[in-house]
Amino acid sequence: MEDIKKNLETVRGKIREAAEVCGRNEEEVLLVAVSKTRDPEEINTAINAGVTDIGENKVQEIMDKYDAIKPVKWHMIGHLQTNKVKYIIDKVDMIHSVDSMKLAKEIDKRAKAHDKVMDVLVQINPADEESKFGVSIDEAGDLVREILDSCENISIKGLMSVAPIVEDPRDVKPYFDGVKAKYDELSKISHPRLDFRYLSMGMSHDFPVAIEAGSNLVRVGSAIFGERDYAKYRREQEAKKNGNA
Repeated sequence: MEDIKKNLETVRGKIREAAEVCGRNEEEVLLVAVSKTRDPEEINTAINAGVTDIGENKVQEIMDKYDAIKPVKWHMIGHLQTNKVKYIIDKVDMIHSVDSMKLAKEIDKRAKAHDKVMDVLVQINPADEESKFGVSIDEAGDLVREILDSCENISIKGLMSVAPIVEDPRDVKPYFDGVKAKYDELSKISHPRLDFRYLSMGMSHDFPVAIEAGSNLVRVGSAIFGERDYAKYRREQEAKKNGNA
């Protein structure tokens, strides 16, 4: 678990350096530790080391870990199916992956039932990759406006994007720049349920580049917790299903 603390120090150092490059303060950048496949002990170690926000890709992992984790802000950062919204609407603080009106309306309905306004980010697919979710940069404005018109229990807090995976992280800066330009454009909309505070861009392999492009929320997993062992995770999940864990 000491590795997690050391890795956090390294990540924070890189955040500080990237912020300084573009004349910003590191405190302007929110670090969301992505705990996909990680167990509660590992996550709580990160929280003890100062992590305030946790991001999960899957609804089931939030459900499995929620009660075992120390007080923290939860972010749903992965693709969210409409039939799973009801399970996390009372658990997460922000949903990063809103990319359709169908999903927005379900979030709105479930939030209303819990008498809350859910903070969301609209997800953009900057390279229009078929393997990734999100709307195109050109479609983002229409989705933002339609959500504002139709969903009284949603507050739009900004944009999220996932850049293409490339060998040299600097090659993705044009995609980040494009999302930042759209963020600046849409932030000028005047509406009581639009409050652009977060530009969620950058993961373990490219977050310094994202920060230089204007990101103020980075989603970092393996650089904090180490490389994921998916085979081990699947074995543990199977054991739980069989009642052996």
